[in-house]
This record gives sequence, C-alpha cells and structure tokens, in this order.
Amino acid sequence: VQLQASGGGLVQAGDSLRLSCAASGRTFSNFVLGWFRQAPGKEREFVAHITWNLGSTNYADAVKGRFTISRDNAKNTVYLQMNSLKPEDTAVYYCAAARSLSSSFIFWGQGTQVTVSS
Repeated sequence: VQLQASGGGLVQAGDSLRLSCAASGRTFSNFVLGWFRQAPGKEREFVAHITWNLGSTNYADAVKGRFTISRDNAKNTVYLQMNSLKPEDTAVYYCAAARSLSSSFIFWGQGTQVTVSS
C-alpha cells in the first residue's frame, strides 16, 4: 500500500485548506483510511478516519464541526477538508491506512505541512 499526501500550505486563521491522500497498491474495500497530525514538540495525534466501503467517519474532538473527511472510491483518494483553521492546527499531517476498524494503522504516507498563522 502506498499513500501520497498533498495539499498542505501556509494559510491564515479562519481560512480553509483541503488535503488529499492518493492510495495505491491494492483494493481497499475493508480498509480504514485516516489522517493524523504531529505538531512540533508534540506526539502524533488522531484527526479523523473513514471506512472505505461504507464511508463511516470518526473525528477527534478538536476538529469536530470544522474538518470533514471524505473519499472518492473511483480515484482511490481520501480528502480532509479543513475549515475555520486555527493556529493550533499547525502540524505535519499524515494519511494512514488500517486493514479494518479493529486493526492498527500500519501503512503511512509522507507528511504534508499545514501552517496556520494568527
């Protein structure tokens, strides 16, 4: 499984940004695709995930109501729409994949930097 994240950048507080994660290497019918982030000096934290087949989603409390995760099965791509960005959202964002909801995220893409200025 290969995951390629893109879409990061420098934005101002209140702006929006959309991250993309292109997945390849196999079929993903039972997989869970997720986004994580790691801010400087902090541990990596969960942001959101989506099940590939049903599109069920889950979000960290810190991003609920502001971020939306979605997927395009035809393009094998997962998106993270980030609205109302805050300086505390600044981090390197990683996409990851797990074989199922009960599995760990073992496939990781490279990170994409998101910087939100105040």
